Amino acid sequence: MNPMLFPAEPSYFIPTQLDRLLTFCYEKGASDITIQSGECVFVEVHGRQVRVTQRELTLQEVSDLIKHIYGANATAMIFSGTDIDTNYRVKVSNKEEYRFRVNITPCYFDGYQGLQITLRTISSEPPLLENLNIEPAILNNLSIPQGIMVISGATGSGKSTLLASIIADLCRKEDSNLKILTYESPIEYVYDKIKKPTSVVSQTEIPRNLPTFAAGVRNALRRKPGLILVGEARDQVTIEAVIDAALTGHPVYTTVHSNGVADTLRRMITIFPYEERDARMFDLVETVKVIIWQALVPTPDGKRTAVREYLVINNEVRDILVGTPTEKIVGKVREILDTYGRSILTDVKEKYEQGLITEAAYKRFHMMEKQHG
Repeated sequence: MNPMLFPAEPSYFIPTQLDRLLTFCYEKGASDITIQSGECVFVEVHGRQVRVTQRELTLQEVSDLIKHIYGANATAMIFSGTDIDTNYRVKVSNKEEYRFRVNITPCYFDGYQGLQITLRTISSEPPLLENLNIEPAILNNLSIPQGIMVISGATGSGKSTLLASIIADLCRKEDSNLKILTYESPIEYVYDKIKKPTSVVSQTEIPRNLPTFAAGVRNALRRKPGLILVGEARDQVTIEAVIDAALTGHPVYTTVHSNGVADTLRRMITIFPYEERDARMFDLVETVKVIIWQALVPTPDGKRTAVREYLVINNEVRDILVGTPTEKIVGKVREILDTYGRSILTDVKEKYEQGLITEAAYKRFHMMEKQHG
């Protein structure tokens, strides 16, 4: 018998049944749950997709669940060409709730318009930094008085978790004295129960509370922030706002989707028109203090752990990069990674030799580096 099959599966999922399903999946250790019209419900457990229902859900069924999660106008919004990012909570007792990051996207099934809900399980509080196996050189550079800290990686690589853990760690310090303003889409982790002796955190959800991340940065600058968290720097306007906030002396922590430290800088600069890139690259080199790229890879016991590449942009690195033509920055960053940070090949080699990752993961990163040239 499949232990992941949902017990007493209903003939039609109503909201209370959805909560029961999500509770079951959360307690079975699922990291992601996919509910799609015309398909069974699937969950991801340690990187493997597992079916949890025997029955395929109907379009009407999924539509009703979406309205329960987001509101009566949700389906109309989606079919008009807008996906939705939000969060959802299941209260399991007076003191405990299970939280999920939710994406709702239209799709096609059997030639007809369909719907997909993706729910990612998240803890109410971020994990402790000491439980994330972070290298000492990274730990020593997680607090910046001004400038930009970038956490990068692919979707599902733990960027938001690492960033939230950094913010929580700063909150716990006696000498932080920070007014922390976060702008997230959606809000995943909360800091309500974390002891904050000298700091205060205010969280704003995009687009529910403010329309865009760029609007969030503009809002932050009117509130005398000690630290600004921008959930994702994903477009030109947001990256401009992040750079401008850093240039005015604020620490800004953000995430970028990328394939490595060098690719992080490339993605942040190529989003600008060609004629602006040299000036914007100079601004980035002047303001970015640390770039951390990470991925989650399989461990020998069937779980996953993080491998990381990072670069600390100190004065020496800054002088090297300022003197490098914009079109050669990516190659230069790869060249200096091991001297001023840590390359991904160095990290996976060390973790493989320690028995922390699988041989297949180790070989995959070597193959990726060969493709980079």
